[in-house]
Amino acid sequence: MTTTVNPTAGVEQWLAKNAISESPFTQYIKNIYPVSTAAQDFINRKAYPSEPAKGEMLVTAGAMCDNVYLIRKGILRSFVKEGAKEITTWISAEQELATCITCFGLKQPARENIQALEDCELWVLSVEDLQYLYEHFPELNIVGRKILEKYYRDAEERAFIARLMEATSKYKHFIATKSDLLNRVPLKFIASYLGMTLETLSRIRSKLSRNINEFN
Repeated sequence: MTTTVNPTAGVEQWLAKNAISESPFTQYIKNIYPVSTAAQDFINRKAYPSEPAKGEMLVTAGAMCDNVYLIRKGILRSFVKEGAKEITTWISAEQELATCITCFGLKQPARENIQALEDCELWVLSVEDLQYLYEHFPELNIVGRKILEKYYRDAEERAFIARLMEATSKYKHFIATKSDLLNRVPLKFIASYLGMTLETLSRIRSKLSRNINEFN
C-alpha cells in the first residue's frame, strides 16, 4: 500500500519545510501555461505529497485509479500481467505524470499496475479536483491539451519502438532517448519494455561494449 500522508497535514508540512507558498504541482502547471491566481490557490490547497517506498504499488489492475501523480523524485513503472509474466509498458521519471487513462477518461478499472521502482517523492492531485479545474478555470483546459499532446507523442514513440524488428536497434533507440534510466532501472524491466528477453538484452549490451572497447 502506498504511504500517503494526510493531505492537509502533508501540504502544511511541506510548505513549512520549504518556506514557500506554492506546491510543485502548481509549478509544474505554470511551466506549461499561465494560470490564474485562483486556479493556483486551488491546486495549492488540493495537491498533497506522497512518498511510496521502492516496490510499493500505487495502482493495481482491476481497481480504480483516482489520482494523477507528479514525480518529483524517483521512477514509476506501469506493467500488465500475462499469467505469471509481467510486461512493462511505461517507465516514468522526474517531472513526468503518471495515471491510468482508462480510469481517468472512461471510468473503467485500471488495466495496468503502477509500481515505484525507487523510493519516490510524488505530488498527488485527484481526478475529481482536476475535473473541477477544467470546469471552472478555462486555461486549465489548455494545460490539459498540452499535456495530452506530450503524452500522445510519447505513445507514438512507444509504438515506434514496438515496430522496430531488430533488437539492437530497439536498445540503441532507448539509449538515445532514455539514457538517464540505464543505471537506475533493472535490466529485466528495460528488456520487457523493449519487447525482448533479458538474455537477448544482455547479449546486445555485451556486443556493444566489445565494439566500443575495440574502437578505443
